[in-house]
Amino acid sequence: MLIIGAGGFAKELLQVLEEDKIDNTIVLFDNINADVLEVFSKYKVLKNFEECKEVFSNNIKDFVLGIGNGKTRMKLADKFLSLGGNMVSVISSKAYVGDHIILGIGATILANATISNSAQIGKGLLMYYKAVITHDCLVGDYVELSPGATLLGNVEIGDFTQIGANATILPGLKIGKNVVVGAGAVVSRDLPDNCVAVGIPARIIKQY
Repeated sequence: MLIIGAGGFAKELLQVLEEDKIDNTIVLFDNINADVLEVFSKYKVLKNFEECKEVFSNNIKDFVLGIGNGKTRMKLADKFLSLGGNMVSVISSKAYVGDHIILGIGATILANATISNSAQIGKGLLMYYKAVITHDCLVGDYVELSPGATLLGNVEIGDFTQIGANATILPGLKIGKNVVVGAGAVVSRDLPDNCVAVGIPARIIKQY
């Protein structure tokens, strides 16, 4: 498997692959940090797209997104699909995922995250430790849930939105696209597209 990225989140994702023995052949990709040639003195880091294309044409087809930021994840997903890769999800065996959900491709879900039945989730979800999506939530594409973030029942989250660590979205609310909810916030009303909200109760401090 090819992990896109070789930084902090990629290393956390690598832990899931190692613990669950998902794939014995693992390489990473990082064309930004020229000095990063290996991770943990064990896993090779590819440095350009041609190397990745060659890997896809040989023994490795699957890739997973090992980098944060929803829009960056989408751009990289599109690029590596165009190179012939197959985007897959990686879900820790220590996560709790209901049998009756819809989960788009390219999700990365770490240990102790929870997704309840009847949730519907788009492509490229990034879900950290102890994040929670409860029943009947609708989550868009390339959403990021930081550690401990909680979406209570019937919440709707737009594409590219980031919910900060230990933030809570109260039931039935609609959060727009490209929204940032600050760490520890409690959201008690709908939020429009393209804003930053913080505090208890959360208030909008920036719109763009």
